[in-house]
Amino acid sequence: MTGKIGRILAVVAAGSLLAVSSSGIASASPAGGKGTSSTQAVAAQVLQLRDDLTKVAYAGDVGLTRGDLEKLSPVLGDLASGKRYQIQSETQQLSSAAKERADESNRLLADPTATPRQLPPLPLPPVPDLPGPLKIVSDLLKAVLGAVTGILGGLLGSLPVPPLPVPALPVPVPGK
Repeated sequence: MTGKIGRILAVVAAGSLLAVSSSGIASASPAGGKGTSSTQAVAAQVLQLRDDLTKVAYAGDVGLTRGDLEKLSPVLGDLASGKRYQIQSETQQLSSAAKERADESNRLLADPTATPRQLPPLPLPPVPDLPGPLKIVSDLLKAVLGAVTGILGGLLGSLPVPPLPVPALPVPVPGK
């Protein structure tokens, strides 16, 4: 009888320990954030999409830039809606602004003769100008890249956000 009670107590104790430790993992969030492990997963996805967009945009590839914007836009929409991921309201607002700029960039790349809409400026870190074929949407794409970097800051909390993989700008040679 004592053996049965001992086993029951051991199972209850192990179950309680497992429940407490797994609940800590499930609700883990970056410092200053209110997200979950799914928020951390979307942060990794947004980082990958941002880096892919940066690489193709600075390579001047219009088609791949459009494709990456099309992949990024729904993720930004999910973040902006706040329904799928629990993030801070500032990050939701930045996601909404970034999505608007990504959609506008995609629209202009699809039809270069279209008239661009004037969107309010975003307080973002400086991003270098894009090369020739994407000059028409340079400011919009720079705003998207800056906003996505800001969104990553909100998603990752206290973790450092990797810098944009922007190629080095050519250094002017004096006297030439």
